[in-house]
Amino acid sequence: MVDDYILNLLVIGILLLTVTLGSGWISGLPVSYALIYLIVGIGLGPYGVKLIDLRPEALFLQRLTEFVVIVSLFSCGLKMNRPLQFWAWNSTARLIGFLMPISIFAVAAVGHWLVKLDWGAAILLGAILAPTDPVLASEVQLANIDDRDELRFGLTSEGGLNDALAFPFVYFGIYALKDNNWPNWFSQWVAVDLIWATATGIVMGIVVAKAVTWIDRQLQRYRPADQLMEDFIALSTILLTYSLTEVVNGYGFLAVFVAGIVMQRSYHNPEKPLSQLHFTERIEKLMEIATILLLGSLLRLEPMLAYGGYSLLVAGLLIFLIRPVGAWISTIGSPLHPASRWLCGWFGIRGVGSIYYLTYAFGNGLEGEIAERIAWITFTTIVISVILHGITSTPLMNWYERRIKPKVPDLI
Repeated sequence: MVDDYILNLLVIGILLLTVTLGSGWISGLPVSYALIYLIVGIGLGPYGVKLIDLRPEALFLQRLTEFVVIVSLFSCGLKMNRPLQFWAWNSTARLIGFLMPISIFAVAAVGHWLVKLDWGAAILLGAILAPTDPVLASEVQLANIDDRDELRFGLTSEGGLNDALAFPFVYFGIYALKDNNWPNWFSQWVAVDLIWATATGIVMGIVVAKAVTWIDRQLQRYRPADQLMEDFIALSTILLTYSLTEVVNGYGFLAVFVAGIVMQRSYHNPEKPLSQLHFTERIEKLMEIATILLLGSLLRLEPMLAYGGYSLLVAGLLIFLIRPVGAWISTIGSPLHPASRWLCGWFGIRGVGSIYYLTYAFGNGLEGEIAERIAWITFTTIVISVILHGITSTPLMNWYERRIKPKVPDLI
């Protein structure tokens, strides 16, 4: 009898070959790669051939999504082609400073009043669903370092930052779950989890990336690195930045994103960051396949139906009301075209970042019936988001490229 592991390798090999050779046709269809991986994952799970059997609380899933997110955030940082001045990041500041808090607290309000969660669990749910996914949203993000489009820049930078900056609210929700008396821990949360961890993440991202590029330049003077091995500088920077930042209790996600920005600006040869971007994007795509396959395989019909009412309520309000209206409010007075503002509101795909925050919460006190409720609301929201955004992203962005983008001058 053939081992299940061998069969899994066979299926993944067929999938990779199919999406690679068929990419020319797939890219023109109103369907995303993530949707294809999700369907295949469901087929590999208990409702299909039963090759994958993984429970959502598995530590492996947390570590996998963690790695996928940090690679993706570094890749987003490498694409940030704007000068570090407020006017150039106007859209980003609006989407992070206004839209993210609006999304978190609006979902928390829905969670508290309609899903019957305590405020701590409701805020945790809002924080878990806050990140827009930089892994699954490649169709609407910056295509390369030279892309100057404002809509794509805003969505890319938002996906890079809100995956990191939702973390304080995740901690807030976890603390509130453990201790309903907020004054007992609120000041510590502000000092450590909000101020220290955020500032440390920014500083460590700058310091580590600067150190790596300086060492790289010094050593290249004496003996150039092997061309085939040079792209591993990107991977080593990601791992060093993330691990060192976490050691000093900073936000590693934020540090890795900042490190990508710094690396992109630190090399005199523009080919080096471009090569690193291509390298990290390949890793990101491979890890995306693994993550979405696992997501599809762990879906269970019974709990999804049991919590279906709550899930559809949260997902529907988030996707069709909270995100679009929040984006419109957040971009009042911005240079974005009105159609771009609505597209910002629609393209808020949820995915790998939310899975990571959920599994992180599992390991830090989220348990029991509340954990089940939050988990299946999260998984269902991600599935609905992958389906809806996967179907609409290609035609909407094609329409945008034809009709809207030519009318809007680039900011830089």
